[in-house]
Amino acid sequence: HKGAVVEVEENLPDVMGSYAILSQVVGNLLSNALKFTRPDEPPRVRIWHEEREGFVRLYFEDNGIGIPGEHTERIFRVFERLHGVEQYPGTGIGLAIVKKGVERMGGRVGVESEVGKGSIFWADLVKYDAEKGAVKEGTGEPR
Repeated sequence: HKGAVVEVEENLPDVMGSYAILSQVVGNLLSNALKFTRPDEPPRVRIWHEEREGFVRLYFEDNGIGIPGEHTERIFRVFERLHGVEQYPGTGIGLAIVKKGVERMGGRVGVESEVGKGSIFWADLVKYDAEKGAVKEGTGEPR
């Protein structure tokens, strides 16, 4: 997208998971953030994180069109589309791939959104611990 700005927080922490799945997750979330844009403003995406118990929560924050609250669960289902293909091209499987991939790696996904303001998608990914490897949430036991 012309004029798009993508900011990625420096020094994101290491996480456990499949490189191929992580690439798909990041690619799909970034692609959606750049696709569902408002016509009056260049797209802005900010990728940042918070550390949680045994997890890293990775955020993808955009200034796009937003999602009505009643649809925030639906969008993670296969072939679910809120807009016509002519308005926003795509297959309707990107977020389903994100959800399935993150869950296969022991995490979870979600979204907070406001119509006309943008969305913040998040993925909880298992934190990498150099001494223990991946750690099950709250147990200290290796995965």
